[in-house]
Amino acid sequence: MGIKVTALLSGLLMGGMLFADEITKRTVVTFNEPVIVAGVPVVTLEPGKYVIRLMNHDHNRNIVQIFNERENKLFTTVLAINNYRLFPKDKTAFSFWETPRGNPTALRAWFAPGDNWGQEFVYPKGLAAKIARDAGETVLTSPAQTIAEFETAPVTEVTKAGVEEPLAAAFIEPEPAAAPAPAAAEVAEVAAAEPAPEAEALPATGSPFFAIGLVGLMALAGGLALSRLGYRKS
Repeated sequence: MGIKVTALLSGLLMGGMLFADEITKRTVVTFNEPVIVAGVPVVTLEPGKYVIRLMNHDHNRNIVQIFNERENKLFTTVLAINNYRLFPKDKTAFSFWETPRGNPTALRAWFAPGDNWGQEFVYPKGLAAKIARDAGETVLTSPAQTIAEFETAPVTEVTKAGVEEPLAAAFIEPEPAAAPAPAAAEVAEVAAAEPAPEAEALPATGSPFFAIGLVGLMALAGGLALSRLGYRKS
């Protein structure tokens, strides 16, 4: 049976959330049980007090270092990627991978006080596959074996079935589905609802003076016809 993460969070940390620098996120933390930490090298930290901080590096990847309390001994250097949480806490928080009973738990992510963005640790391939199988979840992994390789080594995910997948697939949002085409009845209804365009007034093409002249000619012709008729009768 795996140890529950929520129980580990309260059991492993005892007042160790002391300081967090704004740049390196330097934090002093106390572990009360052994903890496996991915990195170069992979280490199992014994119960005690440690300093965890971001390495001052000029590239865009996050590199975490873990020292002893006096910071004169470096235990391991860890490649990490950003991990987001919706509700930040005012104290340092960690999340852990479940491991089989009797094994040290594995450190999964670290959040500095008040930060939404934390660091999720990347594990070597063999260990990542084992943790994924035991925890039943995907685990970040990388082939990097030296600190220098952290700059260029790809980061992927390994599933509980041992299948390695591109990390980008987990962060690509699906495109919204296209709206279905309206049915024929809906198209007819929309067309019927649209008002018919108003008829445009045609421009006047004739002059009224022509009609007046025509009436005058007809009257003149009628008068001549009547005068001839009267002349014949006489």
